[in-house]
Amino acid sequence: MIDVGAPSQERHYNPDPHAHPGLHAIAIFEAAKGLLALLAASGLEILGPVPLQRWLHELINRFQLDPHHGAIEWLSNALNPDSVHLAAAIGLAYALLRFVEAWGLWRVRTWASWLGCISAAVYLPLDVYALVQHPGWLSVAVFAINLIVVWVLARDIFKRHH
Repeated sequence: MIDVGAPSQERHYNPDPHAHPGLHAIAIFEAAKGLLALLAASGLEILGPVPLQRWLHELINRFQLDPHHGAIEWLSNALNPDSVHLAAAIGLAYALLRFVEAWGLWRVRTWASWLGCISAAVYLPLDVYALVQHPGWLSVAVFAINLIVVWVLARDIFKRHH
């Protein structure tokens, strides 16, 4: 039985001594990604499809693109209230996932290292593809950052289990 009158015990932050020191830096990075996703999702909900359709038509006119061809036609047809709400919901879910991961990494939780390692590793094949198709400093930087994140988190998991 819980004694309601008893003073509450504070939970002290007790980091794992084997955890990699880069976990806090990755946590900040993940929280920043979550904040950007939250801002994008909010922006989609605030704007709605009408300004997005107007901006797309302005781009088509400015760059003299064919509005009835390929991705431009698909995007023009896809900009409707339902798709904007769906994109905002996906952005919100992504933001929540990044915030949960950031909290776990900040608190040096093993599950957060697993989550971060897997979610960063998923992007590595896409990063390699981008590096081959569009070589340049940006592709190299994105690949290097994701590789470092995977390495730091995998090393953290390995050290905790051994």
